[in-house]
Amino acid sequence: MSDYLTESFKKTPSKEGQIILESLQKAVSDALDKKRRLGQYAVIWKNGAPFMTNEEGHNSTNEQ
Repeated sequence: MSDYLTESFKKTPSKEGQIILESLQKAVSDALDKKRRLGQYAVIWKNGAPFMTNEEGHNSTNEQ
């Protein structure tokens, strides 16, 4: 098994890691907001399952 898989991970990211995390969170938030404003749906991961937000910006489950 590789060291990567057995290595324990920090609970808090480094200062550089925190900056990267915040940048990614903002980018995703902006993209989801843009989709909502354009009336597009988005599929996200919520509570361990795919979850679809519909074109009106309301949340709905993705049941098929």
